[in-house]
Amino acid sequence: MDELKDNDNILDRIREILGDPSTSFSILEHQIDIKVQMEYFEYSKSHRSKFETEDVLAQEPKLYDQSVPLDEKKLLLVKLASIDKPEAYRVLERFSPSAPADIKDWAVMATQESRMLLESQLLDEQQVFISTGLGGKDGKLRYYVVAFPEQTESFTASQQKLIESEFEYSLKQSNAEIESLEFTPEHVCIMALVPLSVQVRLPFKKAIDECNSLGRFIKDAFIITNVKKLTDDEIKEIVSKPSKDEGEE
Repeated sequence: MDELKDNDNILDRIREILGDPSTSFSILEHQIDIKVQMEYFEYSKSHRSKFETEDVLAQEPKLYDQSVPLDEKKLLLVKLASIDKPEAYRVLERFSPSAPADIKDWAVMATQESRMLLESQLLDEQQVFISTGLGGKDGKLRYYVVAFPEQTESFTASQQKLIESEFEYSLKQSNAEIESLEFTPEHVCIMALVPLSVQVRLPFKKAIDECNSLGRFIKDAFIITNVKKLTDDEIKEIVSKPSKDEGEE
């Protein structure tokens, strides 16, 4: 089920690609659909023609004006995000919390990009922007994990208690943390924050191994993703796919 491997250390892989171990990272904390993120970045890349900074800053009222077309507001957000001045960041910082739903994600993306631009300038070092569908917090990425009972029956009350205990302990050992843990008749769903420096699958695999050492009742293969929170139908679709390798589904 899971496509991430045991040695998936996100931090090491990024630094290996960049060839710079001192690179700093900025994580998008909000949960924003990947398609929306791609739309923002593509639009940003293709709509950054030259403009007068003061003219753009003076257009802040347009962000709050309901008569201004959505596309015009999106262009304004992209321009503001490209200005390496604190004044531009303040404009975005003021607007983002109260932004309407139809442009909220764009406002968040623009604010994050503006912050990273300022930090790069002030610290005089390369900044890498890390964004996933589930976002992150305090230098950690958010993951959605689904584990399944070995048998067709649901987890018993005692098994549920053991799962809660072992997963909490295992994640704490890796400086990771559980945000939510929910049981359904078919599986257990966990939302967790995992540090960039941790091998992503490892704390979850350790928790399952510990549970199974007291009586095998959890399947070794599990689903793990940082793209989105999966629906029951999406989980069933993933489970129904044939295994790629021995021990993986």
